[in-house]
Amino acid sequence: MTRVGVITFPGTLDDVDAARAVHYAGAEPVALWHGDADLRGVAAVIVPGGFSYGDYLRAGAIARFAPVMTAVIEAARGGMPVLGICNGFQILCEAGLLPGALLRNGGLHFVCRDQPLRVERTSTAWTGRFAVGDEIVIPVKNMDGRFAASQSTVDELETEGRVVFRYSGSNPNGSVRDIAGICSADGRIVGLMPHPEHAIDELTGPSTDGLGLFRSVLEAVVSA
Repeated sequence: MTRVGVITFPGTLDDVDAARAVHYAGAEPVALWHGDADLRGVAAVIVPGGFSYGDYLRAGAIARFAPVMTAVIEAARGGMPVLGICNGFQILCEAGLLPGALLRNGGLHFVCRDQPLRVERTSTAWTGRFAVGDEIVIPVKNMDGRFAASQSTVDELETEGRVVFRYSGSNPNGSVRDIAGICSADGRIVGLMPHPEHAIDELTGPSTDGLGLFRSVLEAVVSA
């Protein structure tokens, strides 16, 4: 069975939910501790959401230096699929695995709601199960969720097709060009602000659309 690592930092809130999503997808979730640089032989890694270290400095800025991230950065540069969700997205940006930064929401309020997204790219390790143009509904809950980058960086992301998800309808946090998620140049690393792990079960989520990300990576790992 494919093993997918789920990292826990001080303040992480959604590691259990991410592990459940991995289980629902048909893989074995493996708990990874922030202070341990051993990835335990996993085939992919999820950096889940929450408030690592309470976001006391800048969201993700302290977690980026955790021992486990040294191993994640090395593995990611070697091609291992990595998914950063919400605070995990912030950590991947702080670690230099993805460009840009996540800033305080435009309205200066915490946002929590079911959010329609449009799938922009499917040739990533985490979106192969979708079709370009699919409309999915994934919960969003953040205070520092506004994606920002220089004009040249945003233009580069657009030109290279590295915008993976966009907010559809209203933009919950003021992210530039409605960007909700982006990927690395090779499509193996994806970061998004909404929470797909909260959309895997009809009993608890607005949809099961989020399950597509976790099933996609299993297919990507098998076909690699």
